[in-house]
Amino acid sequence: MTSPTAQLAAAGVSIWLDDLSRSRISTGNLEQLISSRSVTGVTTNPTIFAGALSNGESYAPAVAELAKAGTGVDEAIFTITSTDVRDACDIFRPVYDATNGVDGRVSIEVSPDLAHDTEGTVAQAKDLFGRVDRENVLIKIPATKAGLPAITEVIGAGISVNVTLIFSLERYAEVIDAYVAGLEKAKAAGLDLSKIHSVASFFVSRVDTEVDKRLTAIGSDEALALKSKAGVANARLAYELFEQKFAEEGAQALVAGGANVQRPLWASTGVKDPSLPDTLYVTELAAAGTVNTMPEKTLEATFDHGVVTGDTITANYADAHSVFEQLAAVGVDFADVTQVLEDEGVEKFIGSWHELQDTVKTALDAAK
Repeated sequence: MTSPTAQLAAAGVSIWLDDLSRSRISTGNLEQLISSRSVTGVTTNPTIFAGALSNGESYAPAVAELAKAGTGVDEAIFTITSTDVRDACDIFRPVYDATNGVDGRVSIEVSPDLAHDTEGTVAQAKDLFGRVDRENVLIKIPATKAGLPAITEVIGAGISVNVTLIFSLERYAEVIDAYVAGLEKAKAAGLDLSKIHSVASFFVSRVDTEVDKRLTAIGSDEALALKSKAGVANARLAYELFEQKFAEEGAQALVAGGANVQRPLWASTGVKDPSLPDTLYVTELAAAGTVNTMPEKTLEATFDHGVVTGDTITANYADAHSVFEQLAAVGVDFADVTQVLEDEGVEKFIGSWHELQDTVKTALDAAK
């Protein structure tokens, strides 16, 4: 009997762990997850690093060295996090080679303070790419309005990108267009398109949290019957859009010339509502060519009791469209939902970034 995570991988879903710490690297935990849980990549964000640094004795020697050198807080953060990401990239290098660059990826995010600064994002993306100095790194750029031209510019420079914080189909379409424009730019510059990869991180559980709050407030039987359906439906329609957009002539011509499609990635897949199955955002969002980035708790739940039944997306487009027709009928303004979620998402990451700065400043001060 193969494990549910192995079955998921066999169905064409790449399993990436949504966590990284120096102890995971030093203890051999990442290698264990690769061999026992079919994990083929890692994503990080400021929240993850804030947690790792606040709980991690393993960072004490590095912090002491940086404090002795008089390193500033932001420089210390990028030194510490890029080292972790570089070491994780080396661990995943065999996966990267075996999958021809599709997997074996480790993500590192530009500062959330730059979410509305196109030029600053581009500059920092290039800086992080140089710091990590591994071709299997992905630079995370948020899908804000200012992030879109940054995505084009960074892809155009031949740097692989993880586009994060996507909530709406409208913004997702713009993200795909930004990626395709970046490939055109890279092609014009004579770069090898086959080396450029990208994922588009579509957030799932947060959609249900916000929509369900509104459905509860509406309170009708029709509204309450729609609870916990929006997140999965929204992601399924994102996959439908992915299929449509990459079937377009311009994208097809680039793929024919060696370019890669930008794979949909399901993020925020930890279930927030305890009444729901803890593997909901994994088993209901399985389809070839997708990535599911899971917190460890979700990964272990999937390994333990996930029921994988193959593709659970493409046969359910009509149902997903119906969910959104019903949401509109009961009075849920989904455009407002996604704008609120984007604004909140940026603010949460900025808050985590500032928390990370405080954690590192305290550690540096204590080490002096």
